[in-house]
This record gives sequence, C-alpha cells and structure tokens, in this order.
Amino acid sequence: MAAGDPEGHIVEQIAYYDARAGEYDEDMQTALGEHRGTLDEELRRFSPSGSVLEIACGSGALTEQLVRYAEEVTALDGSREMLDIARRRVTSPRVRFVQADVFSWDPDRSYDVVAFAFWLSHVPPSHFKPFWELVDRCLVRDGRVFFRDEGPQESWPEDWVDEETGVVRRHLRDGSEHRAIKVLWDVEELRSRLWELGWAIEVGTSGPFYWGHGARRA
Repeated sequence: MAAGDPEGHIVEQIAYYDARAGEYDEDMQTALGEHRGTLDEELRRFSPSGSVLEIACGSGALTEQLVRYAEEVTALDGSREMLDIARRRVTSPRVRFVQADVFSWDPDRSYDVVAFAFWLSHVPPSHFKPFWELVDRCLVRDGRVFFRDEGPQESWPEDWVDEETGVVRRHLRDGSEHRAIKVLWDVEELRSRLWELGWAIEVGTSGPFYWGHGARRA
C-alpha cells in the first residue's frame, strides 16, 4: 500500500489494534512507568463531569477513570478486539460502547466533554483539521476537551515507512508486521496549531508524555 494513502492506513491501523489487543495493556503499563501518576492527576484536576465522549477508548484504561467523574460515558473505538477487552474491564451501566471508525462516524448527540488518550498521534496529518472539526461538532456550546499522548523521544525509536505522512512499521510478539500512523507532536507546535483552528488549549508534559485541555475560543 502506498505511503500516501491515509484511508488505507487507517484501515490497517484498526487491524493492527485488533491484533495487538492482547499485548496493549502490558506494553502501556511498562511505557508509562513513573509518569502514570502525573497523567492521572491532570485528569483529576480537569474533572470531566457531565456527559463524556471518549474517542478511541481502546482497552478501556481511560474509560475506567472517566466513569469515576462523569455522569455518563460514550466510549468509541474502531477495533472490535480492543472493545471486547474494554467491555470486560468497565461494566458500569453508565458506559455505552460503540464500535466505529471515528473518521467516518457521525455523532448522534452533543457532549459536555470529549476525551482521548494516545489517539491524537494516530491521526494522519491530512485528517488533523477534520478531526478537530468533529470534536467541535460533538461538544455542547461550552464543552471542554482533554487528551494525553506521547511526543518525540529517543527511547522508543520508530521504524518509519514515511515520516512525512506519519506511517510506521510495527511488529508484534507473534512476528506479524503491521502499519500504523504515528505523529509525534512537539507540544508548543501542537498548541499553536490548535490556536489557529480556534482552540485555546493548555499543554503540559511529564517526560516523553504530554496532556492538553481546554475549549473552543470565544
């Protein structure tokens, strides 16, 4: 598949997470290490109250935290295997799980908060603006957004297929090879880009990880 085919790589990325589902939580626990507490504290300070849409909920790690604060959570993901893990992990009746590719999904309501963890780096550069337009459509007038992710780092070198379009090659423990999208944002560049799109976002870092929260500019 050509490196410049974002739609094709989105499909490949979903297949990658179907295949990776059983490894994901262990990998993330190792990667987060000492930074987990800081990231969780930032979510607590943000306090995602009311109705929350979680984009790319994966195995439900953030879902499990969101439901402690929110009145209700809609958790969306394109991977059936990851959603199966999330449903076993989070059994609260206040959580609704939806399987859908976020790039072709139309929201059926508005939310007080949109949240996503380790997802923004999987948004192709060509889809960045349309993605934030979707976030806008999902929010009530005074809605807020919260996210966290990983930035550039030397300790986890990527096997780039095409760095300009953010395509990387990944290998799983069974030896299988997959392609995914990885865009490693510099936090100040990200904040500036979002400001240009009409968002006032505060950003912070903990080691190689970052978080952001804010709302649309008045």
